[in-house]
Amino acid sequence: MAGIISRFKDIMSSNINALLDKAEDPSKMIDQYLRNLESDLGKVKSETASVMAEEKRAKRELDELDEQINKMQKYAEKALIAGNESDAKLFLEKKSQLSQNKQTLQKSYEIAAENASKMKIMHDKLIKDISELNARRDQLKAKLAVAKTQERLNKIGASVNGAKGNLSAFDKMEDKINKKIDEANAMNELNSPKEDNIENLMSKYDYNKTNNSEVDDELQALKNKLGL
Repeated sequence: MAGIISRFKDIMSSNINALLDKAEDPSKMIDQYLRNLESDLGKVKSETASVMAEEKRAKRELDELDEQINKMQKYAEKALIAGNESDAKLFLEKKSQLSQNKQTLQKSYEIAAENASKMKIMHDKLIKDISELNARRDQLKAKLAVAKTQERLNKIGASVNGAKGNLSAFDKMEDKINKKIDEANAMNELNSPKEDNIENLMSKYDYNKTNNSEVDDELQALKNKLGL
């Protein structure tokens, strides 16, 4: 019994949250700690059942002894009433012997009751710890999933920023190419021979003159037709 209590002493005094806060990888620590607790819980259940059975046995023996002591007391009284003092003395002697045994049984029962109480406290603490750790593990794993997603987003963001930098470089190259094309076109225009546009200019006016004369003739014919 002492070995069991010593083994689980750290469980009774442990602060789960403090341990998790100090852990480099809380998720792995919880998984390992839970495996240990689940294994320990089976042992504690078995030991607790055994200690509780011992407590009940000690209590039953103590109750039976009390019953025997009371019985000897009653028989001593009956013997005196019947006038048998010697029989009464024998019953009282037996009662005395039983009373001496009661001290031993009482001590055994008190120890068994204390052990059972400690084991039940340990058992309940284990159940509570396992429940808390299961809930905390789910929370931590959810946070870990969010953290991993954020890491992926950060990497994607860095890639996008790199792509933007490449696009910016392409824009600069395109501007340089367009500038060279514009400069080449301008140079080509400057190097091209100039044509004499006088004749073209003269044909423009000749066309307009002919065109106006035809319109005037048509207008005059229309007036004559209408008697104007």
